[in-house]
Amino acid sequence: MANLLLAVIYIAFISLGLPDALLGSAWPTMSQDLGAPVSWAGGISMTISAGTIVSALLSDRMTLRFGAGRVTAVSVGMTAAALLGFSIAPNYWTLILMAVPYGLGAGGVDAALNNYVAIHYESKHMSWLHCMWGVGTLVGPYVMGYALSGGQGWPWGYRYIGLLQIVLTAMLVFSLPLWKSRKATASGPVGAAGDSDAGGSGEAAAREPRKPLGVKGVLAIRGAKEILVMFLCYCAIEQTAMLWGSSYMVLADGVDKTTAASRIAVLYFGITIGRALSGFLTMKFSDPAMIRLGQSLILVGIVVMLLPLPNHLGVYAGLAILGLGCAPVYPCIIHSTPAYFGEENSQAIVGVQMACAYVGTMLMPPLFGLIAQYVTIRLLPLYLFAFLALMVFMHESLRRKRG
Repeated sequence: MANLLLAVIYIAFISLGLPDALLGSAWPTMSQDLGAPVSWAGGISMTISAGTIVSALLSDRMTLRFGAGRVTAVSVGMTAAALLGFSIAPNYWTLILMAVPYGLGAGGVDAALNNYVAIHYESKHMSWLHCMWGVGTLVGPYVMGYALSGGQGWPWGYRYIGLLQIVLTAMLVFSLPLWKSRKATASGPVGAAGDSDAGGSGEAAAREPRKPLGVKGVLAIRGAKEILVMFLCYCAIEQTAMLWGSSYMVLADGVDKTTAASRIAVLYFGITIGRALSGFLTMKFSDPAMIRLGQSLILVGIVVMLLPLPNHLGVYAGLAILGLGCAPVYPCIIHSTPAYFGEENSQAIVGVQMACAYVGTMLMPPLFGLIAQYVTIRLLPLYLFAFLALMVFMHESLRRKRG
C-alpha cells in the first residue's frame, strides 16, 4: 500500500510541474489573441505567486484539520478547474481571475506533499519526486506546442493539461484511504512519523491535538529564520538564472538570440538530471552534506560563467553546472526540516518555507531586471553569488543552532 501511495505522489509531482511552463510558452500567441501587451504576463504570474503564498501559509491549519490527502486532492482539483478556466478565457481579466484558484491550488499541493514526503519517505524519494516535477516542466511546453502546431490554439494546450489534472484529482480521491497514519519507512535522519491521515484517525489522532503555529509561532522557533532565508535565497538564484540566463547569453556573451533561446535548456536539464542523480547520492550522504555539495557546484557554475572560453562554452557550461548545483538544495532543505524542528512543527515550517520560496520567485528576478536595465546585465553572476553567500551563511548558522 505504501508503494502504491508513493506512485500516486510521484504522478502528482509530474502533474504539479506540467502547467508551470505553459504561460511562458504560450504567451506570445495568447497576448496577440487577447489583445494584451506582452508585459502583462507579469500580472498573471504575480497573481499566481500571491495565491501560492497565501495557501502555503494556511497549509498547516488546513492539513491539521483535513489531512494531507484531502488537502492535496482539493488543491489539485482547484488547479484543474483554473486551467480549464484558462482554456475558455475570453479576455485578459478572466485569466487574472483564474490565476487566483490556480495559485491557491498549487501552493496547497506544494506544502502538503513536500511535508508528507519529508516525514514518511527517505531523502532519495524527495530528490526523485522533484526530478519528476522537472519532467513535468519539460513536458508541458511540448503539450502546448502540439496544440499550437496542430492548429488547435493555446486554449487546447491548457485544456489537455486541465483534463490530465482532473484524472489526477480522481486518483487522489480514490487514494484517500492510503493516506493513513503509519511509521515512516525512511531510514534517513527522520525517525518514526505519525502524520494525520485523510480521515484523522490512527496514532496521530490519539495524540494531544495542537494548534496551528502561524507565521509568528514559526519565527519564534530557534533556527527557523535561517532555513526560511535559505529558501528565499535558493529560489532567487534558480528563478533569476531561469529568467535572465538567456538574456545574459545574448547581451553579455554575444550569443545569437535564437541559439540562446534553446541553449538555456542546459539549466533545466542540469536541474532535472541533477535531481535524478541526487536521489542515489542521498543513499550515502546526509541532507546537510548534499546541500553543501549543491552550494559548491553553484559557486563553480558562477565562476565558469565568467571564464572567457571559446564558442561561448563558459556560459553554457556554467549554467549547466549551476543547474546541477541547484538540484539537491531544494529537496534536501525540505527533507531535513522534520529532523531539525520535529514532525509536530514541520508542516507549519514547510508552509512558510513555500511562502518564502514564492516571495523569492516573485520579487528577486524582477529586482535583477532593474539592475540589468539601469546598470548592466553583466552583474548577473555577482547577483547570484550574493544570494549564494547569504544562503551558505544561513545554512552554517542553522547547523550551529540545530545540528
